[in-house]
Amino acid sequence: MSDEVQQPTADATQQAPAQEQSNDLTINDLQAMKTIIDIASSRGAFKPNEMVAVGQTYTKLATFLDTVAKAQPQQPPAGAPAATPATPATGA
Repeated sequence: MSDEVQQPTADATQQAPAQEQSNDLTINDLQAMKTIIDIASSRGAFKPNEMVAVGQTYTKLATFLDTVAKAQPQQPPAGAPAATPATPATGA
């Protein structure tokens, strides 16, 4: 066996991501967490004595997401034509 310790090479340090990753949580992240809780609970990942805390957290998360969804203006799906008001054209 060899007792050599390999030092990181210059190539390994240059492979770091060019951009720093953001630590901000988005609404999509919160929606994903809600989905993860749904899946995990349906698969029996939580013990019975843990279900109260999981359920309370899930309810808070669901309520928050519902509030945010109601507060955001309704946007048409991507690629859908924008709604234009129906105004008659005048011949003047």
